[in-house]
Amino acid sequence: MTDAHTPARLATRMGRAIRDEITSLILSRGLTTGDPLPTETELAEALGVSRNSVREALKALQALDIVEIRHGYGTYVGRLSLDPLADGLTFRALHDIGHDLRSLDEILEVREALEGALIRRVAAVVPAADLDALEEVCRRMNERAKSGDTFAEEDREFHELLYRSLDNALVTQLLRAFWDVFHRVSHRLGGTDPNPAQTVRRHRAIVTALRKQDVDRAEKAMVAHFRNLDVRVAQLRSSRP
Repeated sequence: MTDAHTPARLATRMGRAIRDEITSLILSRGLTTGDPLPTETELAEALGVSRNSVREALKALQALDIVEIRHGYGTYVGRLSLDPLADGLTFRALHDIGHDLRSLDEILEVREALEGALIRRVAAVVPAADLDALEEVCRRMNERAKSGDTFAEEDREFHELLYRSLDNALVTQLLRAFWDVFHRVSHRLGGTDPNPAQTVRRHRAIVTALRKQDVDRAEKAMVAHFRNLDVRVAQLRSSRP
């Protein structure tokens, strides 16, 4: 039986404790993105640990986008984004591809649940300026579809614009994370939109419902949009050996 206090376990616990101390320092000092942290030497002295231990803790926090290490300049509070979440979900989906595409299905289910709830919140209150911006994005989508080009960036912009009036940065980051995962994985698998024109129409249907402030119609239009994404997942599934 392995001793619970092996050097590896102790090192793991120590590393976690140092990370917790550094994040507590950021919180207690009210530091925000871009603010400088104390130097490695100052942190080591304040925490009573080695500089190497501090360095390893900072690397781990950098992977979580909590800190940003600028070599030759110092360490700063990071962007605190959800990029690490997107990276982890992407790897999980790609890892599971050898067995099935269930992870991709699950990611779409979560995104649909999130957007299905959000569209009801904003359906009757989207500002006219945002509706105009959404129609402009649809116009650009249509032009690219007619030219035989993809419009992934326009699609991302559309979904972020939909909920801009909520003024909720976390919503935007979550949507971007789930969007990124789906498109990274489908691109890796060589998937393409089987019917770009229909995709454009379904985006326009959402805007039409929002123009009429019709909550139920907006929700149904969003559901129809996700059924289009289900078709793309089915296409990816059928293309696998």
